[in-house]
Amino acid sequence: MKVIIAAAGTAGHINPGIAIANKIKKEDLKSEIIFIGTDRGLENDLVPRAGYKLKQVEAYGLGKNLIKNLKTFKGIFQAKKIIKEFKPDIVIGVGGYICGPVILAAHKLKIPTMLHESNAFPGKAVKMLAKITNTILISFEDARDRIPKANKIVLTGTPIKINTTQLTENQKKDILRQLNLSDEKPIVLIFGGSQGAKKINEAVVDLLSQNKKLDYKIILSAGEKQYNTVIEQCRENKIDISKNADVKIFPYIYDMGEVEKIADVLVCRSGATTIAEISAIGKPAIFVPLPNVSNNHQTYNAKVLENINAAKIIKNDELTGEKLNNMINSMISNKNNLKTMGENAKKISITDIEDRIYKEIKQTLENM
Repeated sequence: MKVIIAAAGTAGHINPGIAIANKIKKEDLKSEIIFIGTDRGLENDLVPRAGYKLKQVEAYGLGKNLIKNLKTFKGIFQAKKIIKEFKPDIVIGVGGYICGPVILAAHKLKIPTMLHESNAFPGKAVKMLAKITNTILISFEDARDRIPKANKIVLTGTPIKINTTQLTENQKKDILRQLNLSDEKPIVLIFGGSQGAKKINEAVVDLLSQNKKLDYKIILSAGEKQYNTVIEQCRENKIDISKNADVKIFPYIYDMGEVEKIADVLVCRSGATTIAEISAIGKPAIFVPLPNVSNNHQTYNAKVLENINAAKIIKNDELTGEKLNNMINSMISNKNNLKTMGENAKKISITDIEDRIYKEIKQTLENM
């Protein structure tokens, strides 16, 4: 099997593409796979690191910028050239603006195509390409009715890296020991992705500056670029982290999947991969959706769990230390509901994601 995967921009688009590629390689040792991306996204680091060849084309989101629109149309011809040379059996897009030129080029060359949509509210590219794509794979059932013109839609979920095996008590204690924490209070893990989230970090500093005795312990992954700023803000507010046994602040947590498992509550953004990980391990969460993203998709992602009593939402512009503290206290004060929220989150988890995706790839090719 020869496959082209179109993936560009953020890790949320690229990592599912890599997971799909790895699954194909595992099932078909003779398969050949290349990626198509741009010259400016994380694909330039993540794809070669995963052992795959990356080809580049020009692609931007279509809008009012005429120059970018022209470059994207140029990308169709660039993608056509790559497809003609590689001769793939199928072309798979994993969301984002790169899908436009690559899927269009494949369609014009009569190559079977597939799209994977991670978000509950599908992006413009997926909606635009729905009519010409053989199969669209979705991560949330909520997305189905939002792609009315699709030929075929299949619920598969989003591939994730996290190990879903539950920790033993000894493993949990070992992780707590490494973090220099004890477990006599509930643990709240707060993070904003690898780069951190400025608004969330500011809310934590605001919370700590109120000098209240916490009924829980905080683990904050502030982001490497924002860590020094957070520490400085703590100093300015006379917050001595070194003497506070209830608060641990890190620039980055490398084994985030394992630390998520020891937390009682997670506070974070609501990207599709984050939602998939949280549902897989069954944890209650407080989401602060990233504003100003296309179609406000992070809010729609968060609502998937809020609607089944698995999460709470605080709008980005309404987030304060006091509001965050009040919501955390409200959640941890009812242990039975906290347990129920975690169980509810797990209900939407899909355990055979990669098997479902591979099955659809094979079926698409068999139907051609």
